[in-house]
Amino acid sequence: MNTMMSALATTAVAALVAGSAHAHASFANAPAAPESYVAAVLQVPHGCDGKATNEVQVKLPEGFVFAKPMPKPGWELEIIKGDYQKTYDNHGTAVKSGAVEIRWKGGDLPDDYYDTFTINGKVSGVEAGGALAFVTTQLCGTDGKVAWDEVAAPGVDPHSLKHPAPLLKLAAAADDMPMGHGAMHGQMMAQANGHAMHGAMDGSGMAGANPGTMETAKVGDLELTAGFTRAMLPGQPVGGGFVTIKNTGATDDVLVAAESPASGRVELHEMAMVGDVMKMRQLKDGIPVPAGTTVELKPGGLHMMFMDVKDPFVEGGQVPVTLTFEKAGTVELVLPTGPAKGK
Repeated sequence: MNTMMSALATTAVAALVAGSAHAHASFANAPAAPESYVAAVLQVPHGCDGKATNEVQVKLPEGFVFAKPMPKPGWELEIIKGDYQKTYDNHGTAVKSGAVEIRWKGGDLPDDYYDTFTINGKVSGVEAGGALAFVTTQLCGTDGKVAWDEVAAPGVDPHSLKHPAPLLKLAAAADDMPMGHGAMHGQMMAQANGHAMHGAMDGSGMAGANPGTMETAKVGDLELTAGFTRAMLPGQPVGGGFVTIKNTGATDDVLVAAESPASGRVELHEMAMVGDVMKMRQLKDGIPVPAGTTVELKPGGLHMMFMDVKDPFVEGGQVPVTLTFEKAGTVELVLPTGPAKGK
């Protein structure tokens, strides 16, 4: 009996390993409702023939618009922008261009593990019941590569392809969808989270989200004002923090670290356009604060990124944070939380 059980266990493990080795990149989402926002969760199952994945490139299909990627610790973000084939309505504004490709770069995903990469966007102008193909490429080291770039022709089973592009499936027409309490609640939450993430990455409406109630703080020659965070929705794991730093002295300084009991860690980030590419990267060497200048941590630029937030920030609440400067030392701030978007 023990011999038979051992043999069965060995067979099961072998099958699992074989399945993992040939697993395809795919989305973990339930079918998305047309004309709704969705956080598309891409699963990357392995590296390139034993090599770790260092870059993940995702080309966004027509019909997945207003895209915003979720940052990942240890990875640098690039958002490549271009023209859409059609014009899309964004709350009454005609939009003809936006993100067309997302790249997570400089990370390290060993072949023995899998990870997820999330892109929020709106599914628009596409037929219900179909699917959107996201051509995805993994780069591993200097010469390793896995391309999930095959798109099945009409009537062809995508599972028959060797390297199928990940498909985000679309829900059937509303008249054909089960709309019980659970289904309705899930759809409403997906749309709500979608709207929240839509503004989270570029800070749209953020200037108006500053409640303007942070007390001025001073440390050394530095004066800190106009600090705030913005409200988050349940389940949103990442939040942004902002503050204005004025260096009144004659000595350059550097903001080298931030920490808060409200999150697992706080990283210093920069978001900037380089040509048609929006890059967001962690500033591991800190944020310089030259003598006699004012540096603004603000939406769409330099900012604090609260990672692994324990309890989502609530409008009217407060978020404590400790900033450490190379010369001036540490200072404790209490950042008031404004609305999720400007009012």
